[in-house]
Amino acid sequence: MRTLGTGGPVVSDLGLGCMGMSDLYGPADRAESIATIHAAIDAGITLLDTGDFYGMGHNELLIRDALRQRSRDDVRISVKFGAQRDYDGAWIGYDGRPSAVKTSLAYTLRRLDTDHVDVYRIARVDPEVPIEETIGAIAEEVQKGRVRHIGLSEAGAETVRRAHAVHPISDVQLEYSLLSRGIEREVLPACRELGVAVTAYGVLSRGLLSGHWSKDRELGAGDLRAMSPRFSGGNLAHNLALVEALRALAEAKGVTVAQLAIAWVLGRGADIVPLVGARRRERLTEALGALEVRLTPEEVARIEAAVPEGAAAGERYAPAQMAMLDSER
Repeated sequence: MRTLGTGGPVVSDLGLGCMGMSDLYGPADRAESIATIHAAIDAGITLLDTGDFYGMGHNELLIRDALRQRSRDDVRISVKFGAQRDYDGAWIGYDGRPSAVKTSLAYTLRRLDTDHVDVYRIARVDPEVPIEETIGAIAEEVQKGRVRHIGLSEAGAETVRRAHAVHPISDVQLEYSLLSRGIEREVLPACRELGVAVTAYGVLSRGLLSGHWSKDRELGAGDLRAMSPRFSGGNLAHNLALVEALRALAEAKGVTVAQLAIAWVLGRGADIVPLVGARRRERLTEALGALEVRLTPEEVARIEAAVPEGAAAGERYAPAQMAMLDSER
């Protein structure tokens, strides 16, 4: 178990990111998604991460239905809000106004059929609204008992400091993997200075580090990765060559590539909680195996030599996506 920041909730070493069960990674099977959530809870995972814009509320309703067969008290639910999308799913902005905070939370509580959210966070900082106003509005909901803890997502170091000055921040959700280590320069040190944890998403770099990706895999129009520079052309070939270097190290240790990549993130500090985006039980089982992997300093050095910082070819997002999804960094 790990604690999300000073005074934050105690959660499992791994969290389950539920986005792909509803949106952005192509079709998902509802029954299998619910079975995967059940399997995660049964295996001891207590942190479920979602967003009110994942499938336009679909993901929250899916979690609601899954928890009808489990105890709400067995999990901590982390919710992102504020992302604005049109009917076709296009990203059209962020809304961090206090009125949006209160409206979004009200809808979330109804969809989840619960009286509180364990961690509530704006998906990206709204450049038109001072972060102090957004955090202040969430803090009012903390006082009313409808939110237990406040988080941030993809925020820069200065924003984290400003937000934390208004109300203690439990954690910042950031992409972090062997292929995405940018947070190590400024944001992660700032979080550690303040006693703020990191919930790390994209630990398998959207499947690139899973060990199961093929250069011939076809991606549908509804799959975010179809637009990702890291999954296209020569960039993909370069990145898959990095994966093969990891595969040799994984096989020597008797683990899978995915388990090695997750174990690396787990080993970066007890204040970092990786979120695994498993949509099927078989992938969940594989991810859970990372909890048994212990890496020696020598093995960590070999892993980082195989995939040095900045080794990935291509940005995290396409230019059109970058402006909307990477607003602070």
